[in-house]
Amino acid sequence: MARNQAELNFPKGGVLFIIVAVVLIILFSRSTVTIGPGEGGVVFERFGDGINTDKTYGEGFQIVAPWNEMIVRKVRQQSISDEMNVLSVNGLEVKVSGTIWYEPEFSKLGLLIKTKGEDYERELLDPAINAAARSVVGRYTPEQLYSSKRDVIEQEILDEITKLLEDQYLIVKRVLVEDVKLPPTIRTAIETKLKQEQESLEYEFRLAKAKKEAERQKIDAEGKAVANKILSASLTDKILQEKGIEATLELSKSPNSKVVLIGSGKSGMPIILGNQ
Repeated sequence: MARNQAELNFPKGGVLFIIVAVVLIILFSRSTVTIGPGEGGVVFERFGDGINTDKTYGEGFQIVAPWNEMIVRKVRQQSISDEMNVLSVNGLEVKVSGTIWYEPEFSKLGLLIKTKGEDYERELLDPAINAAARSVVGRYTPEQLYSSKRDVIEQEILDEITKLLEDQYLIVKRVLVEDVKLPPTIRTAIETKLKQEQESLEYEFRLAKAKKEAERQKIDAEGKAVANKILSASLTDKILQEKGIEATLELSKSPNSKVVLIGSGKSGMPIILGNQ
């Protein structure tokens, strides 16, 4: 009986307050959004014109009207990897795998979602990548794709994608061609040809090196011959006699006992008999 009396004495205003508090809590929870690092958000106005393209919300705590919706997407640099079959310039099918780095324009995120939808990678980026890869790869032979043209192909694919995505609010930063797979027979033939070319280059290098060494030895020998010729021409009998006399005088100063025969040698040069 006392419990029923207490229920009767509970103020009606208290019930209303509780109901209002619950409604406010629900509205507040629906009106707050936390946008994470590297993300951006745009508002979908349910009773307005749809996506609001005037403003992109950045990281942090954001408040929106409870009847609207905040669409949150990554706006930092992202990557997508793909593998596709394409035809080379001579009609041979090759499999190309690569990675694309891209990011949406932050200030144009609303326009991007409004025109291409939330799944804009599938609607916009994938077709552009496929079209660019087929266009560029179709200009080259399998040998060029397999060996020396990789960096050129990457830049050309990037240029093609940039043209296709112009004014589409999506920026492609870099293209990396990771692998080019050819049919086994074609791959073996290319590797054999490259090996033969490398061996030919090594042989030409050895020949050039040997030729340079022969030229060096020839120049060295010619230099020595010229030097000897000049030296022989300069050594006259008079100079030799003078040098001999100078040597005799130096030896005569030696404390060792010796016998000097003047004019006994050929051309009148002294003969020295030492260590007596």
